[in-house]
Amino acid sequence: MPLTALPPHRPRLRFDRNELAGAFGDLGTDLPLLIGVIAASGMDSAGVLILFGLMQVFSGWWYGMPMPVQPLKAFAALVIAQKIPGRVIFGGGLAIGVGMLLLSVSGLIDGLARLVPKPVVRGIQFGLALQLATLALKEYVPADGLGGYALAAAGFIVTVVLLGNRRWPAALVVLALGVAYGLLFKLDLATAQRAIGLRLPTWHVPQWPDILTGAVLLALPQIPLSLGNSVLATRQVVQDYFPERPLTVRQISFTYALMNLVNPFLGGFPVCHGSGGMVGHYTFGGRTGGSVVLYGLLFLTLGLFFSQGFQQIVHIFPLPILGVLLLFEALTLATLLRDISTHRADLLLALLVGLLCSGLPYGYLVGLVAGTALYYAMRQGWVGLGKR
Repeated sequence: MPLTALPPHRPRLRFDRNELAGAFGDLGTDLPLLIGVIAASGMDSAGVLILFGLMQVFSGWWYGMPMPVQPLKAFAALVIAQKIPGRVIFGGGLAIGVGMLLLSVSGLIDGLARLVPKPVVRGIQFGLALQLATLALKEYVPADGLGGYALAAAGFIVTVVLLGNRRWPAALVVLALGVAYGLLFKLDLATAQRAIGLRLPTWHVPQWPDILTGAVLLALPQIPLSLGNSVLATRQVVQDYFPERPLTVRQISFTYALMNLVNPFLGGFPVCHGSGGMVGHYTFGGRTGGSVVLYGLLFLTLGLFFSQGFQQIVHIFPLPILGVLLLFEALTLATLLRDISTHRADLLLALLVGLLCSGLPYGYLVGLVAGTALYYAMRQGWVGLGKR
């Protein structure tokens, strides 16, 4: 992008209706994962929600752009599938925090960033888009039967009509539609009243056996996804949307590490940054750190005052609406392929990496390694995917 095309200077923090709309751009990804890990692990919901909110506020303030915080996806999937207890989760979170800190301060993360080419990063983003779209269409949209399909269709139409509208942000209108639906058809006043009450996180010190177990069971499977999506792909999205405010992979990996060096001691679930989250905030109006701060305040409020009945409260909100938000996040991620679309070989490589990431066990590791190897083999003329 030429210098003359750069947008006017953006404030670091802004709080208006568009930042509020952008705040909900990542809700469809985060909320189901948090519900799932709390239910599977028995972790205290107050600690999980309060620390998740605090990390959002920290990230929004630190970066001054919509750099959200997300639960570690590989961690969450393993916890939900294997019902791993909280003490091992805390140990694994501390292990990955230390590992990312070493990569950051040693500069090794910079070498990895130089090694992995842009088409592979775009492929990782495309793979995430495929996973999010599949989740939205297979799990969320059909969740409430025929009524849910009608609600999702209405939300989709509203989003298409209002997307990019600064006066009537699409996400706020769609969320209002979902809230109205939940209040009319799902609200149980007795359950809602029992959920209210002040709670605070509790102190916890991870023990060595849990750190070692968490490192093997949880941290190692997470690292490829974190390097690909949380660090490299997120840096690429910053370059796409905020070229006037460049960030290095070392900066992103440092705050990733810092958050996970704090979370385990106060009962928080391990977290990362994520390209999909930033795209989600940006798609629905977030342009400053204000959208992430507002998002964090939502979780802080839930954790401090409503964590006793968190799972019951969130079930009031209809999943089809979350599916619509998730689908548009996926579509926006997929459109990032456009800047390599004129280079046939790069585009085919990105599509291949995306399919590997979304379709295979440990797909992000396979896609990252195989895609990078194939890229350099193409440059040496050993393999051909068409003219660049």
